[in-house]
Amino acid sequence: MEFPMRFCLSLFVLSLFPLLSTAADAEELIKAARGQLRKQNIEAALKSAEEAVKADPKNPAAFLIRGDVQAFLRKHTEALKDYESAIQLDKSFVVAVDRRGGERFKLGMVKESIEDFDAFLKQNPKEEPGHWRRGISYYYVGKFTEGAKQFDDGRVVFGNDVENAFWHWLCLSRKDGVEKATKTILKVGEDTRVPMMKIYDLILGKIKPAEVIETAEKAKLEEADKNEALFYANLYVGLYYEANGNAAKCKEHLTTAVEKHKISHYMWDVGNVHVQMLKKK
Repeated sequence: MEFPMRFCLSLFVLSLFPLLSTAADAEELIKAARGQLRKQNIEAALKSAEEAVKADPKNPAAFLIRGDVQAFLRKHTEALKDYESAIQLDKSFVVAVDRRGGERFKLGMVKESIEDFDAFLKQNPKEEPGHWRRGISYYYVGKFTEGAKQFDDGRVVFGNDVENAFWHWLCLSRKDGVEKATKTILKVGEDTRVPMMKIYDLILGKIKPAEVIETAEKAKLEEADKNEALFYANLYVGLYYEANGNAAKCKEHLTTAVEKHKISHYMWDVGNVHVQMLKKK
């Protein structure tokens, strides 16, 4: 009986090799996909991510990276499904919960995005001051007090960032009115991005919206940078008009930002969500 038992044990051990190899392969594929995504080699990143999921369908990180690639491609429904698969595999995998929150926001599920962001921050409280995406979600559900606090807390992370100061002002404008909000504008350092300092001057009341747009239009920038400058100019001028009760001008500039100056950043999705909300009114 001794030889057959040893023989059976050997077969059992050998049967484990493909499983172990598959799990190891998945980790390498996940690592490769992350690197490819950072370099924006999207086709290669998606292929590696899909192979990782096939290699180890019980690895939540494989679904996470595939979701990240889908999110980059703005395939939000597919990304959402991948993040949910990752969460189902590991309830404690809160990074996927945070990512799901972002995709929920982009799909117009703003209240649900806050629930996800809150769940993530409960486990990662040190990340709270810098979680500007939650602040934006607060704005779109009308929680202006909570939004203003989020951006006020954000000063420790984004001290020189005009956008952080703008959203703080925007939330307070909707809560207390423009005049009162303008008296409590957060101080910033030198934000070198065009036309951010003009946007700051706008909420300070030093210039008119047209000067923000003109600065972006006349900026001597490379094509991609020029497009980005025009996006942000129109986005924030549109939001400025909303704070001042000019719905027509708000819609005009936000639509221009979203439809004529598309960028890959989350802020484009913010503009797009806003435009979709305006279309429903």
